[in-house]
Amino acid sequence: MKVNHHEAIEQQPVEMEGAEGCVVRWLVGEKDGAPNFAMRQFEVAPGGHTPKHRHDYEHEVFVLEGNGLVVDGDADRPLKAGDVIFVQPDDVHQFRNTGDKPMKFLCIVPNSATGKQVTVAPECGTE
Repeated sequence: MKVNHHEAIEQQPVEMEGAEGCVVRWLVGEKDGAPNFAMRQFEVAPGGHTPKHRHDYEHEVFVLEGNGLVVDGDADRPLKAGDVIFVQPDDVHQFRNTGDKPMKFLCIVPNSATGKQVTVAPECGTE
């Protein structure tokens, strides 16, 4: 069993093309012996965003703090603390912080996603 405080895990910048103002903590994953899923905590600064992208695996998201929106294809859907999002495989998506405080969310992905192709939308970061 692993028990840790999330702040004891180092934040790393999200270095994907199109990311701005994002850091991630890998809370639980294969290195911890988790056989199926990885749990990550993202923090997006005010005005920041993840890349607009898609991939062939699902992920589940739980908003912990802050306000923002999720880009769902061509639609923007508002987000607040307590919201739950299921991103299906190949859904084009992006998380944006529209508030004045950091937006934090948990994101769970299958370990089988490690090393898989992520396609960044060409318009990402050009707005």
